Amino acid sequence: MKQVFFGARIFDGTDFHDDCAVIVDNGLIEGIVPFSERPKHCIEHDLEGGILSPGLIDWQINGGGGVLFNETPTVAGIRNILAAHRREGTTECLITVITDSRKVMTEALNAVKAAKDFVPGLLGIHVEGPFIDESRSGAHPRQFIQSMTSEDLEWLIRHKAGTMVVTVAPNRVQSSQITALVDNGIIVSMGHSEATDLEALNSIEAGASGITHLFNAMSPLSHRSPGMVGVGLSNSRVICGLIADGHHVANTALKVAFAARGAKGLALVSDAMPSAAGGPAHFKLQGRTVERIGTKLTLENGTLAGSGVTLLQSIRYLVNEIGIELADALEMATHTPARFLKVNRQYGRIAPGFKASLLHLDDKLIAQKTWIDGLAS
Repeated sequence: MKQVFFGARIFDGTDFHDDCAVIVDNGLIEGIVPFSERPKHCIEHDLEGGILSPGLIDWQINGGGGVLFNETPTVAGIRNILAAHRREGTTECLITVITDSRKVMTEALNAVKAAKDFVPGLLGIHVEGPFIDESRSGAHPRQFIQSMTSEDLEWLIRHKAGTMVVTVAPNRVQSSQITALVDNGIIVSMGHSEATDLEALNSIEAGASGITHLFNAMSPLSHRSPGMVGVGLSNSRVICGLIADGHHVANTALKVAFAARGAKGLALVSDAMPSAAGGPAHFKLQGRTVERIGTKLTLENGTLAGSGVTLLQSIRYLVNEIGIELADALEMATHTPARFLKVNRQYGRIAPGFKASLLHLDDKLIAQKTWIDGLAS
């Protein structure tokens, strides 16, 4: 039976609609119509205010609700992490495994393959490392970092699981390897690297289309050495992941990034760890203690170790602290990540033929309810 959602402002992924209703049929969006023209004899959802948006899409979730994927690379681990973030408005995501032993990373890939078709909201996996740069390792354990071999390339292709992003350092992989990954349907993002701007540009020519958490763990922008940050800010062929938690990127730098790339060039990511979405203040990351102070997560040496926020908290931060328009902040968490992940014909919009993944927010941008394929989740 058809469903009709009304009573809230509707954000369709790029624009707002007032005094309208959303029609859902068999898990798909049928359309947005004026409230007065909504069909009768349907299941009605009177939202009584707030905003109805596409569900949020996060391509970098390491954990949440007390669970870390690297420590629990199982179907159950995936289900628990996604459930925690879904309560905070994220309806689709890539679960992320960071640099680890080959055993752990293979278990993670196999778990995503097993879970892909029945864990709601799981699009696939983000493999962040181990083909990164030791000098920009961040919280990644250096003992597992390596350059990519032909065997590694074959391993990644063989274990492709759903929508798959692989973060690599442009100075630790060959252009031909990037092209081979892309030719096999894997999205390549650049990160954790001291690469020059020319090395990053060569990787884009080879097929790389993203930058992982812009500004963090990468060569910075200077006037004679633009680095990876310079490429991210200036090149429209890449979409940049951006962590907006008040710790990873200074407010002025957030404003610079938005001025340079706008909502269509920046995709918010949470980089969430177990402390996010209701998790504990302390947890172990590959044997090392991570402590949360407020929403900031650090190792004992002060290194940032992911974030303690959800994507929805980042939206609120951009709107309330940076002054970015709500439509732009929402687009950075819906339509833009869908474009980067090449799922923008199914997700990230409220438009005819799209999946009915929906999020109802109140006027303070607090999640009230989510739906996946038209079903309350």
